[in-house]
Amino acid sequence: MYWIYKPWPWYVGGPMIALIMFLLLMTGKNFGMSANLRTMCTICGAGQKTNFFKFDWKLQKWNLIVVLGTIIGGFIASNYLTVDATVIINPNTVSDLKNLGFNSAGEAYLPTKLFQKEALLSFKSVVILIIGGLLVGFGARYAGGCTSGHAISGLSNLQLPSLIAVIGFFLGGLLMVHLMFPLIF
Repeated sequence: MYWIYKPWPWYVGGPMIALIMFLLLMTGKNFGMSANLRTMCTICGAGQKTNFFKFDWKLQKWNLIVVLGTIIGGFIASNYLTVDATVIINPNTVSDLKNLGFNSAGEAYLPTKLFQKEALLSFKSVVILIIGGLLVGFGARYAGGCTSGHAISGLSNLQLPSLIAVIGFFLGGLLMVHLMFPLIF
C-alpha cells in the first residue's frame, strides 16, 4: 500500500491525461473547469437576467460530473491517501516566503496565513481573496477559458489563442509573484 501514498510519476499521470484528452477530442468535447460556473449559474436561473446564461445547460452536464469527481477525488486524496500534506519546495523559496510572513511555508499544503479559519476574520485577507477571485474570474472569462481549459485542451488542439492565453497566464503569475506579492505582504 506504500505506492498509494506517493505521488504518481509523470510517466503514469501524463499518459492518463493524454488518454482523457484523446477521448474528449473523439467525442467533440473540450476540457475546462471555468465553463462549469456558467452552467451552474444557468441552472440557478441566471438566464432570466442576461442572455449570456441562456443556453441548454443539459449539454454540459457531463462536465458537471467532472467537477463532482474533482471534489470527491480531492476529498479522498486529502483525507485517505495523504500521509504528509507538506509540499516540497526549494529552501530559498521557503526562506523568501517566511520573510514575507508565511511561516507555514514548506510545512503546510496551503499558506495558513491566507487559508486558516482565522484568516477570514482579517479584513486584509478577505479583501485579497475577493479581489483575487474577481481577477481570476474576469481573466478566465476574458481569455475564453481557464488555465486547465487552455493549457490542457486548447494546446492539445494546437489552438493559437490557447498558446497566447497560456503565455499570458504564466507572465501574469510571474509578475504577481515577483512584483505584486512583495508589495501586498
